[in-house]
Amino acid sequence: MIEDQEYILTQIITLVDEQKPEGILIAGDIYDKSIPTEEGVALFDSFLTQLHSRNINVFVISGNHDSSERINYGGRIMEKNGIHIVGTFQGELEKVTLQDELGEVDIYLLPFVKPAMVNRFFPGVTTYQEAVAAVIGNSGIDSSRRNILVAHQFVTSGETQPERCDSEQVSVGGLDNVDASVFEAFDYVALGHLHGAQRIGRDTVRYSGSPLKYSFSEVNQVKGITVVTLKEKGNIGITKLPLVPIRDMRRIRGPIAALTDSEFYSQANIQDYIHAILTDEEEIYDAIGKLRSVYPNIMRLDFENSKSVYQESLKLAAEAVEQKTPLELFEEFFQGQNNIPLSERQREIMVKLLKDSEGRV
Repeated sequence: MIEDQEYILTQIITLVDEQKPEGILIAGDIYDKSIPTEEGVALFDSFLTQLHSRNINVFVISGNHDSSERINYGGRIMEKNGIHIVGTFQGELEKVTLQDELGEVDIYLLPFVKPAMVNRFFPGVTTYQEAVAAVIGNSGIDSSRRNILVAHQFVTSGETQPERCDSEQVSVGGLDNVDASVFEAFDYVALGHLHGAQRIGRDTVRYSGSPLKYSFSEVNQVKGITVVTLKEKGNIGITKLPLVPIRDMRRIRGPIAALTDSEFYSQANIQDYIHAILTDEEEIYDAIGKLRSVYPNIMRLDFENSKSVYQESLKLAAEAVEQKTPLELFEEFFQGQNNIPLSERQREIMVKLLKDSEGRV
């Protein structure tokens, strides 16, 4: 999706020229993997170069998908040119102070951290919540000043769970949760990690979301950038500006004859990334080929008909069978055949038969 990303970054540069911000906050997951592609690195380099040419301070942290060491590379040189990069946590919260007509603004940069990373500096840390709380609590933040934090964690608020997408990593049991209450010292918290733009707990703790859709679970999301205006202490304006991709990601549903009819697709962009759901009851020869002749960027094909519903029910039934003992299965069979449950005597006989035949009940 290099072409798509280049297009959307160019659109961001256009918005930068229109809005003329004092700084750009990039909250991690610069790349999709720890060893990024050559094209991906070149594109990010071009983006940073364009921002630098506009004399804008840029603040970048690493995310859980990034290699923190690679993100750090050249950071001290770029620092002199207004590109502030923090890839690896080194025991303290990095701070950059900017000046505007109302005074100073402290911008803190916290890359993605795990408990083990923080425990080296603050022994006893065992959870993500404790890790982030320890870092912030030992940073000497002056709450009377205007403070901004850029962070990359899975942040929750009480019992409320943020909206997640298929393309995001999920920790079992919420082990990576960090409660938004740890950010009380900050006037605004710019979060990275989740692909959907959303507020967490309060309006000034926000995920800006990804600039593009990366999975079909994101089809209904409106992507964009968040513009934050800091006025006097406690007075913050927030505006969302939409981003329009060169190719959208969307679902289409219906019989193949309808989906490949020009009346259906003539009003849409056939170059979009498509998830097609066919509802035909009969078998379709080379369905993907027929759809691709109209939608060249089709990415997924599913079927939704009586056969697929039956197959899904069989799959669920098979999964249920695997979780039951032979005795439980026989009890269900007996009840289904006779419309009465096993008697205690019959159950004792079956227990003995099953133990004799295969050694388990």
